[in-house]
Amino acid sequence: MYLVLIAWIYVAFMMAIAEATSPVGSLLGAAFTFLLYGVLPMSVVGYIMGTPARRRAIKAKEAAERKQALAANGIQNNNDDVESVAPNTYREAPSHPVTPERKEP
Repeated sequence: MYLVLIAWIYVAFMMAIAEATSPVGSLLGAAFTFLLYGVLPMSVVGYIMGTPARRRAIKAKEAAERKQALAANGIQNNNDDVESVAPNTYREAPSHPVTPERKEP
């Protein structure tokens, strides 16, 4: 992930140097070239590429908080995969919305 970011920043830096050393270029143009072609797009790409890692960190934090809350309430849970929580805590649809009933003949 970081290799692409570093490579593109390098390319944008070289473009900025070419802009600054050009006879018709300026330092202001070089700064804008580096910011608009390098820093701004790569910050967006880095944010998008870092989304899965942020999600994993949030889920791990929520799991640790849930485990701490269970421990504070004195509830022991030996199974880490399935924890006892209130129904629809995660806004999931129930598996059977209507309880099936048989009709008597």
